[in-house]
Amino acid sequence: MRTGQILPALNAVQQGQRGALMPWAPVALALGVGTYFALPVEPGLAGYGLALGSGAGGLALYLWRREGLGPLGLALFLMAAGVAVAGARAHLVAGPVLDFRYYGVIEGRVVGIDRSASDALRLTLDQVRLDDVRPERVPTRVRVSLHGAQPWLAPAPGMRVMMTGHLSPPSGPAEPGGFDFQRHAWFLSLGAVGYTRSPVLLAEARAPGAAPLFHLRMQLSQAIRAEIPGQPGAFAAAVLTGDRSGLEAGPVEAMRAANIAHLLAISGLHMGLLTGFVYAALRTVLALIPALALRYPIRKWAAVAALGAGAFYLALSGGNVATERAFIQVGVMFVAVLLDRRAVTLRSVAIAALIVLVHRPETLMSPGFQMSFAATTALVAVFNGLRGQAWMLAWPRWAKWGFALVVSSAVAGAATAPFAAAHFNRIAVYGLLANLLTVPVMGSVVIPTAVLAALLWPLGASAVAFAVMEPALAWILGVADRVAALPGATTPVVTPPAGWLAAIALGGLVVILWQGRLRWLGAVPVLLAMLLWTEAERPRVLISDSGGLVGVMTGQGRALSRPRGDGFVARIWLENDGDLADQARAADRAGWRDDGRGRSIELPDLRIWHGAGRRALAEAGAACLSHDLVILSEPLANADLPVGAGAPDAEAGLRNAQAPCRVMDRAFLDTNGAVALVRAGGTAEVTVVTSRDWQGDRLWSPRHRRARAQ
Repeated sequence: MRTGQILPALNAVQQGQRGALMPWAPVALALGVGTYFALPVEPGLAGYGLALGSGAGGLALYLWRREGLGPLGLALFLMAAGVAVAGARAHLVAGPVLDFRYYGVIEGRVVGIDRSASDALRLTLDQVRLDDVRPERVPTRVRVSLHGAQPWLAPAPGMRVMMTGHLSPPSGPAEPGGFDFQRHAWFLSLGAVGYTRSPVLLAEARAPGAAPLFHLRMQLSQAIRAEIPGQPGAFAAAVLTGDRSGLEAGPVEAMRAANIAHLLAISGLHMGLLTGFVYAALRTVLALIPALALRYPIRKWAAVAALGAGAFYLALSGGNVATERAFIQVGVMFVAVLLDRRAVTLRSVAIAALIVLVHRPETLMSPGFQMSFAATTALVAVFNGLRGQAWMLAWPRWAKWGFALVVSSAVAGAATAPFAAAHFNRIAVYGLLANLLTVPVMGSVVIPTAVLAALLWPLGASAVAFAVMEPALAWILGVADRVAALPGATTPVVTPPAGWLAAIALGGLVVILWQGRLRWLGAVPVLLAMLLWTEAERPRVLISDSGGLVGVMTGQGRALSRPRGDGFVARIWLENDGDLADQARAADRAGWRDDGRGRSIELPDLRIWHGAGRRALAEAGAACLSHDLVILSEPLANADLPVGAGAPDAEAGLRNAQAPCRVMDRAFLDTNGAVALVRAGGTAEVTVVTSRDWQGDRLWSPRHRRARAQ
């Protein structure tokens, strides 16, 4: 195509997409945000200057040539804005991160109560005080798991507590390229995590008026659990107040296996059901009063009331990211009602996405954001396409309702399936069945009775509403248990390589947002990525950042070096492999054998010796003479070195050029994080990849903090 033909061609494309380009705005902003998080180093002044210049150039191009090149210029501006917004947010939440392992007195104010993955009660504290730690080095927030029963103290919002416990910096990825908890903790201003086995003592009672919304939320949660005993009550408290501290691990896992765990999160479904019920109920009541219905905009009154109910629900639930995102989405739709615009359109979804990305750009990397907007976008596109279809007009109301339920569950499930599989390594085979059996109960019984309970609470008659709610909650939990117990209820899925999920998302957006037949080209990257996903190759060897666990891929699956220890890491590795085995079963697989005070495994081209604990150090030198790779959970400094081995080099993970083997000790792993041994380009050559190399030099990475300290 000649240069003079480019502009007319772009004009023709723009004419074909007229009225449909706005939904692409959050896509461009998200590309910028994603670029920021994918960078190997923090941008710095030069990087932000480049983004500012690119954005200014894009905006100038848009203003100069609205037609043709204008949309490209605006896209460039939004991408640059995404980089800038994400960088600004990362610096605004910056706070001290503990850079050593601490044991001693921990004191702080309770600002969060939940449960850990091991089902232990967990407290998040601010206004933290640590013994013998300078104030400028004390983290803004810490999170402590309480191991063991603590019946003498009921943690409450705003109270100050003290305990003797262990704290350490937030851990890095369990494997290179895995979920980065250090980045997640950075945006939560969480500078240390740990646990205590000692009694937690009350240092100071809650001051009157402190943390009023959090206090109200926990009071309501306790009152709900008093009215509805057992796990149904804990489920009700989670749904209505966001407090999950009463939920046990079993019901939660069953709901995940049945693909109805979204019913636990106060997200789009709950916010939509609540505000929709308030809107419909109030509009119906006002319509029964002719003097109001004929003279005043009762539709807008109902929308304002629904927005108020949603705002109160947001504040009561603690204002977490998922609830904020849900409120923004329904808020945009009700504002459209106030402005006499169509409420449910791709434009309203795009506006909500823009607000969320500007407010909290880090949510782009979370499964909640991805699954929420994937489901919403797909549902809006499908139902807008079905609107006014002649073949549906003659259907009775109940048939339309049933059809909408099936279609919405199927579409939402299909749209979120790739993201759920990538993040949680499972496909819920009977998820559609479980949603069909539970979502109508949530919408027609649980949410309406919750509103009724709130209205009856001042009269002391809320027990009537809870009595109706309890069997509905028990039904949902029962469905989860039965569906999760079905043979083959979940299918394990291997973690996809980096970038493939983004290809699926972008291809799906092209199919939905592009106008014309060329939209179906978007199906190509979706199908190709999903096809290649099935052929994804996992790392041959994985080494935990503590040096306490090694996993080697064998014909039977990944064989682990130990049946206990580093259990969280073991679970992540096996899930990422798409392996349903637990740590004990994986450790029983053929390969590893006892070798002195350590364990060894011999591969065709690699001999590995793993020593856990201090006693293994005494045999490290001898093991190095007969193995290619020695892995230690303790620093090598005190090991018995073989003759001629020289001094250890922790940075390189090698003794020196004379060393008979490669050694990765605790010092090396503390510096470099978890390690993976992968085949280079599909060849037999093995490449060492570390978590720190994968993380890069970012604000939240230990490498960045060490560089600033020097």
